[in-house]
Amino acid sequence: MRVFFDSSAFAKRYVREEGSEAVLTWCDQATELCLAAIAVPELVSAFCRLHREGHVTQAQYLSLKANLLQDITDVALCDLTPLVMRHAVRHLEQNILRAMDAIHIGSALALDVDCFISADVRQIDAARKAGLQVIHV
Repeated sequence: MRVFFDSSAFAKRYVREEGSEAVLTWCDQATELCLAAIAVPELVSAFCRLHREGHVTQAQYLSLKANLLQDITDVALCDLTPLVMRHAVRHLEQNILRAMDAIHIGSALALDVDCFISADVRQIDAARKAGLQVIHV
């Protein structure tokens, strides 16, 4: 099963919070993990914020980043292609979405995934309207 994670969901793989156990279960069940390429800088940005705000130490930040960079060697990363952009624009016009959320949906559609996982309720609604099977974590 090809499972797509948006950044809000995939972050739960690294930072323990509500929904982390479900994310880890989905990671274990997936035959292929899928991400939009923008998820990588989005996640590093979140890790930087956690460090700046004192929620993680420098060593923890470096560990989080190293784990992410190691994990992405085994995932399907979707680049910003013309197809992804067309999907994103269409869903921006049909839903109330942030641009990055629309790119995640466009990437999932371009990758033809079996399941779209997110922690963002508005994005989940738009993904469902796009025909994706969605899981809220």
